[in-house]
Amino acid sequence: MPGVRRAAGVVVVINDQSTPSLYTWAGGSEALLRLTEAFYRRVADDELLAPVFAGMDPGHARYVALWLGEVFGGPAAYTAERGGYEFMLAKHLGRAITEEQRRRWLNLVMDAADEVSLPDDPEFRAAFVSYLEWGTRLAVQNSAQDAKPFHGAPVPKWGWGVAPPYLKD
Repeated sequence: MPGVRRAAGVVVVINDQSTPSLYTWAGGSEALLRLTEAFYRRVADDELLAPVFAGMDPGHARYVALWLGEVFGGPAAYTAERGGYEFMLAKHLGRAITEEQRRRWLNLVMDAADEVSLPDDPEFRAAFVSYLEWGTRLAVQNSAQDAKPFHGAPVPKWGWGVAPPYLKD
């Protein structure tokens, strides 16, 4: 069968309709909302990030969960409700996010992922961290005072990359 490799009783499905999206593997919208709520509770207590998110919209955790859901293969709810990439980009322009803040953000998200029991298999976490690394580095670039970000990009669609989940027969 194309896209399937068998080894020692394990089936590896690569880019096939039977491979679940990262969104599904993570647990869907409920899991991503638990993640973002746990994350923003941590942010509120963090001396480096709390000022960045001071005055945050009360719906912010939900909006970020919608964004992540869309990125990871779920419904296009962020685009439908918030306007997609351009709206997200506008929220970062001129904020001058530092590398130290980016790394703290990433660490707190990973701690929140553990707290809410997001899947911890290496394949999921590699794909999850891959997007977070890419997205946070882009946010730093786009938030610089002299940034000239690309406009009109679609919401990114993130997948398993080179390490899809291992599915048993």
